[in-house]
Amino acid sequence: MIKTFRDLEVYKESYELMIIVHKEVKKLPVYERNDLASQMRRASKSCPSNIAEGWAKRRFEKEFKRHLDAAIGSANEMEVHIETARDLNYWNKNLCEDLLKRYSYLGGKLNNLRNNWKTF
Repeated sequence: MIKTFRDLEVYKESYELMIIVHKEVKKLPVYERNDLASQMRRASKSCPSNIAEGWAKRRFEKEFKRHLDAAIGSANEMEVHIETARDLNYWNKNLCEDLLKRYSYLGGKLNNLRNNWKTF
């Protein structure tokens, strides 16, 4: 049973991904720490934060969906940042491929939740 936002699969996955990203950004070159690393930290935090904030407003369908849309956007943004880290050889390719799959899956799950909220 879902009692809080912490019970949502999308929240759990997005939070876990955020923790991984925060640990990995420490491995970026120093000159990327104020740019790419900062963007990655913000985008990765945005996913679980928007899910939690939207959950508080879930009885207002449009408001909840607006927050889910923001979380989807942040998941998509993370895919671009991860591809950047991979293609500039900042991060291990296997790590990047795993993160890309997980963020893509997260985006799909968020989209399903958004589209099926009335029947949820």
